[in-house]
Amino acid sequence: MRGLFLSTAALLCSIQLAGANEFQSELETLANAQIAEIAAASEVTAAVKAQNTETSGYDQTKIDELDTTWRSEADSIDQPMIHAILDNDLSGYLADIQDSSDGLFTEIFVMDAKGLNVGQSDVTSDYWQGDEAKWQDTFGKGPGSVHISDLEQDESTQLLQSQVSVPVVDPDSGDVIGAVRSA
Repeated sequence: MRGLFLSTAALLCSIQLAGANEFQSELETLANAQIAEIAAASEVTAAVKAQNTETSGYDQTKIDELDTTWRSEADSIDQPMIHAILDNDLSGYLADIQDSSDGLFTEIFVMDAKGLNVGQSDVTSDYWQGDEAKWQDTFGKGPGSVHISDLEQDESTQLLQSQVSVPVVDPDSGDVIGAVRSA
């Protein structure tokens, strides 16, 4: 019985490690090509710059208030804040990319310098991403950084997938101004 337990534990450990790293190389290639291309698009950089101007004075209390509103709207029929984002030009652009990706992307969203959603191809579960690795490991680490999550079941898509995020860089200054996350 002890041997069976050890074999099962070893198998579970190897499955977990394989799941976490099995697609690392392919996801890095995807990040440095297609997702970086999305992040560099003028539609993305212009929308992030505009929202950064609007949100630059937001403190954590304001961010938490907006996130609470978003989360309550996600479970409601009345969704003015969510629809304002989903109906903007950037969200349309991201939805078009997702639709033409032949299933490669199940979600794409763009975050500003505060970690707030700027545009998205589908509804996210929350509005503020600034407390999560997808934003911290890209926006906070500078140009060329990449965040690749472990394989996990996504809450909103219910698919086993990895999140891949890259920073949005201002083409004029070279500064990181936001981030793009895809799954």
